[in-house]
Amino acid sequence: MSQEQPVASDLDIVKTILIVEDDAHLGEFLERALSEETLYKPLVVSDGFEALKVTREVKPNLLVLDYHVPGMDGIELYDQLHAVKAFRDTPTIIMSARLPHCELEKRSLVNLRKPLELSELLQMVRALLESEDRQ
Repeated sequence: MSQEQPVASDLDIVKTILIVEDDAHLGEFLERALSEETLYKPLVVSDGFEALKVTREVKPNLLVLDYHVPGMDGIELYDQLHAVKAFRDTPTIIMSARLPHCELEKRSLVNLRKPLELSELLQMVRALLESEDRQ
């Protein structure tokens, strides 16, 4: 009697969302909400340099970047990650109370204003990751 290998289903392939947020409470809230409300795996880091380290080992399917983080702002982090071929097509959401709209438009970035509405974030996340599936 031979044992069959398990077949990978769509649910076995969990997409990762890298969240860069320096506010620990908001980071925990986003991590918990995305874990509970989606099938995606959120990973939270507190600054751009930590995000660059993490992306050496993990290729996220979506980036959610706070614009105002210590050391390197969300746009600078986006530019550094998107200069790497592996991340060139990774969808990205930039969030902040004050965003540099001209910089966002140059890069065609999705933006989310703080204070954020969870339903709006969840809708954006699903839309971006579903459009990634269609590509």
